[in-house]
Amino acid sequence: MDAQYSSTWGKVKHVLNKYSKFIGSSIMISVAYIDPGNYATGTTAGATNKYSLLFIVLVANIIAIFLQSICIKLGSVTGFDLARCCREYLPKKVNWVLWFFAECAIIATDIAEVIGTAIALNILLKIPLPAGVVITIVDVLFVLMAYKSDTASVKFLRYFELFVGLLVIGVTVCFAIELSKLPIQPGEVKEILRGYAPSRQMIEGPGITVAASIMGATVMIHSLFLGSGIVQPRLREYDAKHGYINLNQLEEKNQADEFFYNQYKPSLESIRYSLKFFIIELIVTLCTFALFINSSILVIAGNTLFGTDEAVDADLYTIHKLLSENLAPVVGTIFMLALLFSGQSAGIVCTIAGQIVSEGHINWTVKPWLRRLITRGISIIPVLGISIGIGRGGLNLALNVSQLIISLLLPILTLPLIYFTSSKKIMQIAIPKNRVLEDVTTVCSTEGTSEENEEEYAYFHNSWLTMIVLIAIWLFVSVINVYAIYDLSKNGFMN
Repeated sequence: MDAQYSSTWGKVKHVLNKYSKFIGSSIMISVAYIDPGNYATGTTAGATNKYSLLFIVLVANIIAIFLQSICIKLGSVTGFDLARCCREYLPKKVNWVLWFFAECAIIATDIAEVIGTAIALNILLKIPLPAGVVITIVDVLFVLMAYKSDTASVKFLRYFELFVGLLVIGVTVCFAIELSKLPIQPGEVKEILRGYAPSRQMIEGPGITVAASIMGATVMIHSLFLGSGIVQPRLREYDAKHGYINLNQLEEKNQADEFFYNQYKPSLESIRYSLKFFIIELIVTLCTFALFINSSILVIAGNTLFGTDEAVDADLYTIHKLLSENLAPVVGTIFMLALLFSGQSAGIVCTIAGQIVSEGHINWTVKPWLRRLITRGISIIPVLGISIGIGRGGLNLALNVSQLIISLLLPILTLPLIYFTSSKKIMQIAIPKNRVLEDVTTVCSTEGTSEENEEEYAYFHNSWLTMIVLIAIWLFVSVINVYAIYDLSKNGFMN
């Protein structure tokens, strides 16, 4: 009995030890789902529709998990991120068009980070909004100047992920404290849980338009590029450790970066070893941190804003004011502190995603800190103009519009992802001759041989069921966006 227990516990420890090596990558991805844009859309959703749009938060989280899993599979099998796949496998003109839309999405996302950080600085440190906007251009340059993920070793990457993870944990703790301070009655708990199911209240007022903004704020486009690219360092580490690549020889010849960028393909063993742990960690992270934080924002807004006179012009300033006056000043401060942490971490991750987009689509290699200067330089221009000319009301509108723009771009930029992961030619790994594969069908399928080179391949392309789900997601997002455009043209934004 003791031997059996010891054996079982040994297996559990072995699995947990393997899993621990993958903790971090999905925390980086999860940051995309808790950025300042989520604060704006969550606040608006709670103020206008109380808890009913929690259903959209849940659906958006499920969609995000599914799409991110597909991105992880694409990056693992091809060794390329989504942007690089566009350059490698699509016509040049199509690639350039997709690059333009991807950059628009990155800038729209960065606008949200700028606004969120500027508002937090304004409330916490009384820094004027225009000054806060300018400050955001240099807030994390010292980190980005050090960041790199182009080597087989992931030691530094893990330290970087730890830093971002601490920011995410800080946000989570802030919201746990916020929720504990809310005057939620026992009967209201049932109403909150009911919000995770569809209801008529979801479509009342600007519900569908807000739902589209939630979709854009949660299923972030830049996270798709990030997810397909950030998994590769661990695959390289596995191949270097197990002798599938000779890292020492490459470093002696100063060829490591060139090899990893132009020639490296993950081995079948590294994919089989890593893929399921990447996806498990993704599910755990997004179902805990991301879902909890996004739900918390909406619940706080629904509890404090819904049915009040302030709900008409609900923004981050309003919710801070109500939390401070109705509960305690420290509660409002904690909410803004969470916003600041989110803006900082999301700004870092957005810049890394922008680097992946520029390098992948057009092979434009620049340092992350320079990339941040360029992206932030573009994004702060409209934000600075709004902060000076219109003030806080304009910033809240810009936050919501930025999330709607991202949602509108989502169907366009997910089409290549669906195409690549459904292609047997792209999603295949050659099986070295005389190699016996055990339980390959758990993550892929093997089908015959190639007539040209008589090599066997393991295929990771989407199954018909996965294709149906992807098409359903694409249609759902497209339909909700079309309705949002109709609603905007008919009633005006958030009127």
